[in-house]
Amino acid sequence: MNFDERINRFGTHSVKWDMMERLYGVPAADGIAMWVADMEFRPPACVQKALEGMCAHGIYGYYGDEAEYLDSIRWWMQNRHGWTVERDQIFTTHGLVNGTAMCVDSFTQPGDGVVLMTPVYHAFARVIRAAGREVVECRLRNEGGRYEMDFDAWDAQMTGREKMLILCSPHNPGGRVWTQAELRAAADFCRRHDLILVSDEIHHDLVMPGHSHTVMANAAPDIADRLVMMTAATKTFNIAGAHSGNVIIPDPALRSRFAARMAALGLSPNSFGLFMTTAAYSPEGAAWVDALNLYLDGNRKVFDAAVNAIPGLASMNLEATYLAWVDFAGTGMAAPEFIARVEREALIAANHGATFGAGGESFLRFNLAAPRAQVAEAAERLARAFADLQ
Repeated sequence: MNFDERINRFGTHSVKWDMMERLYGVPAADGIAMWVADMEFRPPACVQKALEGMCAHGIYGYYGDEAEYLDSIRWWMQNRHGWTVERDQIFTTHGLVNGTAMCVDSFTQPGDGVVLMTPVYHAFARVIRAAGREVVECRLRNEGGRYEMDFDAWDAQMTGREKMLILCSPHNPGGRVWTQAELRAAADFCRRHDLILVSDEIHHDLVMPGHSHTVMANAAPDIADRLVMMTAATKTFNIAGAHSGNVIIPDPALRSRFAARMAALGLSPNSFGLFMTTAAYSPEGAAWVDALNLYLDGNRKVFDAAVNAIPGLASMNLEATYLAWVDFAGTGMAAPEFIARVEREALIAANHGATFGAGGESFLRFNLAAPRAQVAEAAERLARAFADLQ
């Protein structure tokens, strides 16, 4: 595995690179794409080998007998997360944005409130609103550059119209690995307010050294009757284009409701995602992830050291994910000004914080899953773009 290799993705239908200039005005010739959450690394060789085997066979028919695929998921969750999952609990969706939309569709009605701890992954609010539900923003407290849950404030916000909470664990964009106590408190909050708890754990394998993720199913096993777990191999192994994710539901009654909506919409997975996931969830894939996390930790250190040296900028301490969440509030600049400096002077495309909801307005999100030289170059460009502050 060579994470330092720079791979040209222009002209490959990469939304991250081929849409950068159109969406951000950052020129393709010398811009750096740090917005979409996919990596600049090839997946482990076992995934590539699985695809090559499909291509060599040359027939792309309907996928049957999912036992090996389902057992690879069970093996991964047991061995990497200490979580026991049964085959009949697993539904495969077209990625976890689709999984989120399916949960909203299955367990809420138009007009219902869906709670988000903001700022949080922007696609949640998008699918909630598109489904005719209300986004209820429960704002996280920023305590010295670290997000904390604020249940006293959130209890006071609840009106009884809320039917679901979508938890991002680990948190995107803040990079928090929630503690067992925090997860327990979130579960209790859902019980108090009779909410279905959807725990999106797509980043659960991407955890920095010194931190440990706890799956919600283990943190609060007593709320299985209201718990929906979401996981995927796509973020972990950089195979997001496979659009394959898993919704794992312990409770039979919730499973029945979800299965009914899957059937009504005629949803079934594509074989490419199943082959890739089966190959990835293996000892070879595990070794690759271990090496990846060490590399990402090195990138985090390089980027944060440079960014935090710029007066007025503060990068949140990254405990998980590969997404740096940088606060520009200390510059005293309004968002249009600091965004212009990043995009027009540093020539970097980064996600605008306001799209993540309340509390994100002074932030930008930078993707660090790239060769270290590229990450270092981006940090140097930011330093030059804000040189007048130093």
